[in-house]
Amino acid sequence: MPSPYGNGVESAVAMFPSPLQLPTIMPARVPHVTIEIRDVANRELVTAIEVLSPTNKRGEGYREYLDRRRVLCSMAHLMEIDLLRTGRRVPMQKPLPPAPYFVFLSRAARRPMTEIWPIQLDMRLPIIPVPLLAGDPDVALDLQLALNTVYDALNYDLSVDYTRAPEVPLEGDAAVWADERLRAAGVLKV
Repeated sequence: MPSPYGNGVESAVAMFPSPLQLPTIMPARVPHVTIEIRDVANRELVTAIEVLSPTNKRGEGYREYLDRRRVLCSMAHLMEIDLLRTGRRVPMQKPLPPAPYFVFLSRAARRPMTEIWPIQLDMRLPIIPVPLLAGDPDVALDLQLALNTVYDALNYDLSVDYTRAPEVPLEGDAAVWADERLRAAGVLKV
């Protein structure tokens, strides 16, 4: 075949077959929720509210989360909301009481002391004080109302199959309590 460039040299173009194509495993996107309350006048962080995710509580994500806790070395307050029954908890100098859920509040002026709300499965989520600037009163955060609002807004009732066992199984009294609640709500057959 003559060269299209007119130099009289023939060229051959090798056609390669289509490569094999397979889908790759994509990392799951896990939202990391941080709410920051800032002093607008001074552009400084006043209070950080962290909602812990599964990646905050295991492996490299846990180490990265501990690095982000450097806010404890600042004059900002830190609230950590842990509504996950598995994974590593926020590190404390003494053991935490047995509970599936916790809220931790580290007020800048009281460190290293931390206010802790252990929350049992059958308890309503508490109303938590959110500290602001010195001299300002705390603001009440109704954690149960906030969770219910997000649950309803994102239609979790349509995406969670309560007839299936949870990924992290409940045991003992907690399993009995959940079963009774689901039956009373008509989700499970009596």
